[in-house]
Amino acid sequence: MVSLYEKYFMKQKMMRTVLIALLPILLFSIYAFGWRVLGLTIFNIIVACLVEFITEHKIYNRKKISEAALISAVLYTMTLPVSIPFWMSALGIAFAIFFGKAVFGGFGKNVFNPALVGRVFVYVNFPQPLTINWNEAVLGGIGSLNKWMNPMIDQVTTATPMLAFRNGGQITNYMDLFLGNIPGAIGETSKLLILIGAIYIIYKKVASWEIMVSCVAGLTAMTLIFNFMKVESVPNPIFSMLSGGFLLGTVFMATDPISAPKTRPAKFIYGIIIGIVSVIIRGFALFSEGMMFAILIGNIFGPIMDYVVRQRKQAKKNKVAKETN
Repeated sequence: MVSLYEKYFMKQKMMRTVLIALLPILLFSIYAFGWRVLGLTIFNIIVACLVEFITEHKIYNRKKISEAALISAVLYTMTLPVSIPFWMSALGIAFAIFFGKAVFGGFGKNVFNPALVGRVFVYVNFPQPLTINWNEAVLGGIGSLNKWMNPMIDQVTTATPMLAFRNGGQITNYMDLFLGNIPGAIGETSKLLILIGAIYIIYKKVASWEIMVSCVAGLTAMTLIFNFMKVESVPNPIFSMLSGGFLLGTVFMATDPISAPKTRPAKFIYGIIIGIVSVIIRGFALFSEGMMFAILIGNIFGPIMDYVVRQRKQAKKNKVAKETN
């Protein structure tokens, strides 16, 4: 007998593996910020599935929802502050699934990472909730498990690590950054759990370690260059990696198997571009967080890089074949 879930959802082992890697981060976020994290996640999943079902069924005559929609909804939620209004969040994830995925042909055809398309949509149209309205991360004891949502932070006396550095050159304690005892977006706080997730999905061979390593290499190289030039708006590489959404984006979004390059040389170039661009945007643009824009820019060049790599390989094969004959 076919279950209700199997009736409406495509089974995708790769997506389930990513969900498993994201689960500890989600649970930690509930512990740190309150139960509103869970409510927002479930709400976004429902909206994403409804939009995908309607578009897949009505436009492409497909009967099932891809489990990738669940991944997009969870990742999108993790890029948001816990206090974002539900209606605003719904607009973002609906835009992500329709304009970031459906208009390109549905599952497996999207050029850009849908979760980031939704995040950028909200960021551009409703900047205040994503730049000012951050909430305290309460750890120790039962954390925030007895709360719906923690209070917002006072922007005068404290801020997210990246805003604190940008506004006053303040470097947040590295251990707090690593463990997640900081205000910020829902999924970007605990770098420890993000790294554990990275190890898991690399071990399961569902994400590219080449992209992850090259993102870190690009960020490190560009940061050191600016540090050597005494550019005050660019912090040291360790702080840059541990602050904001760099690691979350590197592990779970830059490695998206649909929007990322497929050939190995292209993966390395793609990751380096993302790392470099994220540093430039963070250090010199109005946006304190440049990782989402860096990945979307990388998505633009991903297919081109794959094409160039394949053409060069084919040209070499043709040359060898001619020399042999």
